[in-house]
Amino acid sequence: MKAILIANPKGGSGKTTLSTNIAGYLAARGQRVAMLDLDRQKSATQWLATRSPQLPSIELMQSEGERNAPVDSLVIDSPAGLHGKNLDHALKLVHRVIVPIAPSAFDIQASRDFLEVLHHEKNVRKGKIFVGVVGMRMDPRTRAALTLEQFLKGLDLPILAYLREAQVYVNAAFEGKTLFDLPPSLAQRELEQWAYLLNWLEHADRDEP
Repeated sequence: MKAILIANPKGGSGKTTLSTNIAGYLAARGQRVAMLDLDRQKSATQWLATRSPQLPSIELMQSEGERNAPVDSLVIDSPAGLHGKNLDHALKLVHRVIVPIAPSAFDIQASRDFLEVLHHEKNVRKGKIFVGVVGMRMDPRTRAALTLEQFLKGLDLPILAYLREAQVYVNAAFEGKTLFDLPPSLAQRELEQWAYLLNWLEHADRDEP
């Protein structure tokens, strides 16, 4: 089983949107996928409750030790404030970490310590955990994107995607869907923005022992 942690200690960074869509992509590829919703608001849990059984299946895992059947991938939607021992424990479970960051100087600065902790994590340095960053609701031509790129230069962490703010995410979520459950014509621009992130996930799979 490959496990992906979506994490940023700051609330409102877009963790659940990213988590649900990654799970939807993996399920659409025919993988057996589970989600572990550690966020107190349980938004991913509520989203799964509205998901039609006719869509590619995503299992809700109530705890890390509970699994109804073997799965190929586990997506963990982490809570705000994840740090210290809880972060250390989460990192022992996963093969890669994706950090969503919202488009403001405050959010970028608030993520600094967290990204530095990940950068210095032993399993990251040994290549056992892959870490990447996603600019959420962020256009690559904006000052926020430039600030994020400059900040990440010293950390050797890739920017996997800039995902613009778009109503298609909201509309899909209301129906328990993701971009990858929609006809491509309805989300063509957004799907293009996901291309590098998805390619990174595929390469991470091949590079891992």
